[in-house]
Amino acid sequence: MKTADVTRALEGAIAALSSCGDDALSKACGEGYPDPAVVGAWATRLEWILLHERDEDALRAELPDLADRLIRLLRALPLPDEVTSEWVAARFLERLPEIRRRVAEDLEAAFQGDPAAKSLAEVLVAHPGLHALALHRLAHELHALGVPLVPRIIAERAHADTGIDIHPGARIGRSFFVDHGTGVVIGESSEIGDRVRIYQGVTLGALSPRLGQSIRGKKRHPTLEDDVTIYPGATILGGETVIGRGSVIGGNAYVTRSVPPDSRVVPEPPRQRVSPQAPGSQESFDWEI
Repeated sequence: MKTADVTRALEGAIAALSSCGDDALSKACGEGYPDPAVVGAWATRLEWILLHERDEDALRAELPDLADRLIRLLRALPLPDEVTSEWVAARFLERLPEIRRRVAEDLEAAFQGDPAAKSLAEVLVAHPGLHALALHRLAHELHALGVPLVPRIIAERAHADTGIDIHPGARIGRSFFVDHGTGVVIGESSEIGDRVRIYQGVTLGALSPRLGQSIRGKKRHPTLEDDVTIYPGATILGGETVIGRGSVIGGNAYVTRSVPPDSRVVPEPPRQRVSPQAPGSQESFDWEI
């Protein structure tokens, strides 16, 4: 049984939360958006079919339903002028075979690049980088077709599942390999060539995020040419920064200027001193960094 005090508090909270204000949350609700759970469920089911389903009867039974669900999502969104939801869905469906080919190349690259992987099947079902890339390649196609919101929601689903944050606008080449992946960030205007490898904690970011909306649409993130390797914890910033073909960026490097092809960037290691502990003494550490 609720007390009168709790009842009054509930009524006050409901009245305040249901009122339309002029804050950012109210404005976002006014703009409208699809249910992220619905978009996420659609994307992960399509990913599963793309990666695992080969039976023609099963594809005929399920793919039309996924196409219809996409059309319903698109009808509630502001599409570019003279573009219909059916047209977008048709163009997206036409791209699915190419997306599958690209993901298959990513799978091969991950298997060849990870000595801990015992089989292609292991990478397919248990490699976070491949899961993130498959969803990214789906989201990127929708982004390229001018679809709002849905690609970002798909990207955030991949981020939540894997810890890998790839903006759907990022352009990623063939045979891309993300090892481990946790903490990887790839910004919207990043361009990545073929046969690139990156490891956990790598950031491809912008130099001036505080400028916000004033630099929207501009090239803010770096370019990695073909056959580049970026080791864990490296940060590469800036739209004019180009990492030349075949270069290697060492772990924890901080790069804001272009690097010529076939270069090696290695940060100077910190000074580190470890003092021995006398037998029987309390555990202690004497560090100098």
